Amino acid sequence: MIPIRGSVRSVNLPIVTLVLIAVNVLFFLIQTSLSRWELTRVIQYLGLIPARQWAALREAPQAVDLWLLPLFSSMFLHGGWVHLIGNMVFLWVFGDGIENRLGKIRFFLFYLCGGVAAGLVQSLAQPRSFLPMIGASGAVAAVLGAYLILYPWSWITVLVPVFFWPLFFEIPAIFFLGFWFLEQVWLGTLWSLSPYAGLAGGVAWWAHAGGFAAGAMLIALIPRRPHPGFWDRGRFGRNRPGW
Repeated sequence: MIPIRGSVRSVNLPIVTLVLIAVNVLFFLIQTSLSRWELTRVIQYLGLIPARQWAALREAPQAVDLWLLPLFSSMFLHGGWVHLIGNMVFLWVFGDGIENRLGKIRFFLFYLCGGVAAGLVQSLAQPRSFLPMIGASGAVAAVLGAYLILYPWSWITVLVPVFFWPLFFEIPAIFFLGFWFLEQVWLGTLWSLSPYAGLAGGVAWWAHAGGFAAGAMLIALIPRRPHPGFWDRGRFGRNRPGW
């Protein structure tokens, strides 16, 4: 299921969400301009490599470019167009409502903190992995977690492609996001139990789950303003203000 839009509408233009999307696209375009050798070097240096991160913390904590920088830089790199577009679609659909509640500066800091938390959870789940982790999905997952807490009964329009025929459905955010989170935990658990874990590339399931949980917890701690422009239909279809 691909989210297309939500019933939550931002009162103001979601400038930070748009800037984050633009920066991610810009970084990816720079990636596409690099040679294969240059791109490999960039990903190895700016991507988050759990084994290197823990080794640097133990043996050279002053080398922040080895363990701290990748926690931030990795969330602005992507492995391909599908990877980039998927993350940016989720950020666009769910980001504006959270930005509207937090304000621009707090939303930006929230996004970065969510991405860092996601990277740390993935590093704890696979501490011996030498594979670089890249992508905005951990930070975007934090936005999804916050959205679930603030707008559980808003409605999400999703696209379900059946062969070549697109079908559109509206489902409550609590079901869409709840299923998404449980899927990450389930697949992350299966992957962790696999004898090939850490030996081959794949999806950073625990980064998704960790970012989602971090976002859900952080949003409860950050002061936020009301959202007078949002109305949802409630659990049983009745309109009510979303504050």
